[in-house]
Amino acid sequence: MSSAWLLPEHIADVLPAQARRIEDLRRDLLDGARSYGFELVMPPLLEHIESLLSGTGRELDLKTFKLIDQLSGRTIGVRADTTPQVARIDAHLLNRQGVARLCYCGPVLHTRPAGLHVTREPLQFGAEIYGHRGLEADLEVQELALDLLQRAGASQLTLDMGDARIVRALLAGSGLPEPAVAALYAALAAKDQPGVAELTATLPEPSRNGLLALLRLYGGDEVLAAARAQLPALPTLGAALDDLQWLTQHLRQAHPGVRIGFDLADLGGYDYYSGARFAVYAAGSSDAVARGGRYDEVGAVFGRTRPAVGFSLIDLKELVLIAPPRAMRPAIRAPWGEDASLRAAIRQLREQGESVVCILPGHEHEGQEFDCDRELVAQAGQWQVRAL
Repeated sequence: MSSAWLLPEHIADVLPAQARRIEDLRRDLLDGARSYGFELVMPPLLEHIESLLSGTGRELDLKTFKLIDQLSGRTIGVRADTTPQVARIDAHLLNRQGVARLCYCGPVLHTRPAGLHVTREPLQFGAEIYGHRGLEADLEVQELALDLLQRAGASQLTLDMGDARIVRALLAGSGLPEPAVAALYAALAAKDQPGVAELTATLPEPSRNGLLALLRLYGGDEVLAAARAQLPALPTLGAALDDLQWLTQHLRQAHPGVRIGFDLADLGGYDYYSGARFAVYAAGSSDAVARGGRYDEVGAVFGRTRPAVGFSLIDLKELVLIAPPRAMRPAIRAPWGEDASLRAAIRQLREQGESVVCILPGHEHEGQEFDCDRELVAQAGQWQVRAL
């Protein structure tokens, strides 16, 4: 019989020292988003499964825990991603005609872990702009992602960019069945030249050559110039390259220390994004610490198609591991006692924003999670704070 205190696989408690770091980071991120004008929303953990999975494809379906609601008898799901919920809020609850800047931070739950040492309960932070189709919104979202990561202490940031329209333009009118398209995207992402060659064997030569060329189109600024020379001169494709060029120029002005690269064959979330997409990498992390892009069709299933662009960060529990540790919050150590003046002095200090840790009787020599750099002592008949 298993021990009652054991948790399910890839589910873990967060203990005080780590919880403090995560909560400090969460507050910093929300404050940073607020400084850009983003409003916080708090969607529920549970929704009817039709709403949670609307338009998100098979991948999210497999990640979502499902159960039967005992009140309605309907199938409900535990959210595995918050973006569909925020799209529903924008479409049906806010129902604004202009721009809506929304952010969120809360747990999601996955049926399977994304990696060997990855939790199935990530703490997800994200931000999204609805209602503006221009590149200004894309730029704002990318700048916010970089600003927040730097605020979190992530270093040596690399921004990797691409655009979902490039492959779509090359495949337009191809007639490839959906399973073949999915296999082609996987082969492109894996840089599998034989696989791409086989999957595109029946396509017109310009499209086939363009898709094969994508396998070589990754690297620095030379990628955009090479793409213009090697890919067919299609209007949609040219617009995508122009947009990437424009975003790069503005991002370099605001973030000269961030390395910017391109991978025109990396199309993670290809059934989700509709335009420019990006991923951010940082020192100390083997995977992207942020992913985002434009997904203008996300609200269509809710009956209100609105331009949309956003991003989400890596699990905050993971993000704190690559950020430099922060100093513990200074605190005041105080004795426990029934003296009215002592208790009044402690209340007054707490009202002033100080952390006051009362040492309970018999525990005078125990350590604390707080950095007690001062103590409350009685001097000349009054309680005063002095340095330790």
